Amino acid sequence: MNPQDLPPSTPAEIPPEVVHTGLMARFRNYFLTGLVVAGPIAITFYLTWWFVTWVDGLVRPFVPIAYRPETYLPFGLPGSGLVIAVVALTLLGFLTANLIGRTLVDLGERLLGRIPAVRAIYRGVKQVFETLFSGKGSSFRRVGLVEFPSPGMWSIVLISQSPSVEISSRLPSNDEHISVFLPCAPNPTTGFFFYVPRSKILEIEMSAEDAATLIMSCGVVQPGSDPQKKIAALAATAQAAQAARAANAVTLQPAKVE
Repeated sequence: MNPQDLPPSTPAEIPPEVVHTGLMARFRNYFLTGLVVAGPIAITFYLTWWFVTWVDGLVRPFVPIAYRPETYLPFGLPGSGLVIAVVALTLLGFLTANLIGRTLVDLGERLLGRIPAVRAIYRGVKQVFETLFSGKGSSFRRVGLVEFPSPGMWSIVLISQSPSVEISSRLPSNDEHISVFLPCAPNPTTGFFFYVPRSKILEIEMSAEDAATLIMSCGVVQPGSDPQKKIAALAATAQAAQAARAANAVTLQPAKVE
């Protein structure tokens, strides 16, 4: 028998794609939606509880036993150390505002200033706290874009202060420079600090909190987005993907040849 007389070979039938529909698909969609809702709440409560217990552990050793709530209650009272810390710091600020308190603070600073190793640490930490919590400065309250790490690629930076006279005099360019901090994703507490010409910064209308959220989420959470819309969009996306897979499986299924 000649090979030409043989009937043409038909391609093997492609098994249709298994599409998970019904109860399992709904279970997965509901599980993802519930995870989006419960995940941020659980992490927020966990971090809050960790901070409260951490402050309680620091303050409780300095509180006499007679003034501790667990002395009179059959259980511990979480947050009592945090309340004591807030009251103590407020009282310290009140006492520092008058003449006697300011004199004592100046005396303590002069004593710390005579210790070489402690002096540098204290002055640096004090300047950072005064800048961040004074409420008057603009450090890290403005957000901008800088072309980094290569041309055409833009990174979010937090704008700080202008360099000192000693540093600005040594910069090669005559343009006005400003110091910026470039946080790294997903941990915005680490990053790069550098000086950049002011003309190279594109300042944007975004708060520092939104910028930190954008960096920590690696661009998933955009500023101004509505969480409820995100939940609805997630469920709609999952259902649309399920329908697309079902339609795709029907299209790819070969027709039966009689």
